[in-house]
Amino acid sequence: MDKALQGIRILDLTQYEAGPSCTQVLGWLGADVIKVEQPGKGDPGRSVQLSEPQRTSPYFLNFNSNKRSVTLDLKNEAHREVFVDLVVECDVLVENFASGVLERLGYTYERLSDINPRIIFARLKGFGTYGPYSEFKSFDPVAQAAGGAMAVTGVPGGPPLKPGPNIGDSGTGLHGVIGILAAIIQRQTTGKGQVVEVSMQDAVVSLSRASMSVFSDTGEPPARRGPRTPGRAGAGVYKCAPGGPDDYVYVLAMSQRRNIWEDFMNAIGKKELCESEIFDDPAKNSEEIDSIIEDWTSQNSKEEVMAILGKAGIPCGAVLNAKDIYSNEHLNQRDMIVGINHPDRGEFRVLGCPIKLSDSVAEIASPPLLGQHTEEILSDVLGYTKAKIKSVLE
Repeated sequence: MDKALQGIRILDLTQYEAGPSCTQVLGWLGADVIKVEQPGKGDPGRSVQLSEPQRTSPYFLNFNSNKRSVTLDLKNEAHREVFVDLVVECDVLVENFASGVLERLGYTYERLSDINPRIIFARLKGFGTYGPYSEFKSFDPVAQAAGGAMAVTGVPGGPPLKPGPNIGDSGTGLHGVIGILAAIIQRQTTGKGQVVEVSMQDAVVSLSRASMSVFSDTGEPPARRGPRTPGRAGAGVYKCAPGGPDDYVYVLAMSQRRNIWEDFMNAIGKKELCESEIFDDPAKNSEEIDSIIEDWTSQNSKEEVMAILGKAGIPCGAVLNAKDIYSNEHLNQRDMIVGINHPDRGEFRVLGCPIKLSDSVAEIASPPLLGQHTEEILSDVLGYTKAKIKSVLE
């Protein structure tokens, strides 16, 4: 089966998460992703969360499947020549270095465009390449703070909190994918490449549109709400049995529609409460209604609650931790948990591709060892002879 992005070649100069998450999606969709890494060091993400020396970190494995690794020192003249040859052969170059790094090496967009006018130059930066913050460094928590996500996360009266998912990193990567695909489509008409820029702060602001819309309407920033929605009954996180730290479920009983309350009460065996006066003004009686819900959820496991309410048409989600996710039957059936055979990890499970294309099924390939494909790429992509390869690598 042909892949959606078959024939598209990506030159990947990214590291850690924002960039690798972008290029990994392109690899999942069928692009040939050539990951350029520093000889002897590689992507710093290789050592993040590393508990066993001399083995590839689980962090790296989850952001670098479907890639080939080539080692090049961009300060070495022979290696710089190889890099230029790769630019000629690639459709897209993606980088997420600190501001100015690539320019100091002499690789501006103008230079890259002279080498290959069709090259798409994708830049994922903390605060972009222009604006007052453009020289500032950023990591995921910085972007979440500066992009508005932390301000709406936490309990009323408490400090801002960082949301658990790395929306500053992987959120930026996904926005980068969208920009790259749009540029590829436009190139079909113009024949020219262009610059794609996504800042981490911009990406988090975009992902925070729902909370930003509150300010647009009221002129006041939205308050932190915690596990429940103030003034709204039956919407929030409720305790479940047996009472562990992750034994919770989110329920959205939608109190503005009485028939949903009736469906909910029927589902939990409390049909007699459907006619209770407390449901005449759910917002006013939210504490009493929430107590009824939690009295029931606390007697059942989160999985049982989700199954019962889900079948009754009540929006509900068990609070699944990582252990739950990896063993979840639904996610496993949807290939969101997949097994790979890695050279130094052996059989290992990683997260799969969330984008499902009927005519281009994503196959998850093992992430590369450092420099694993250097000779292969110099030979197959660039057509170097064995003698030239030997001279480059000496």
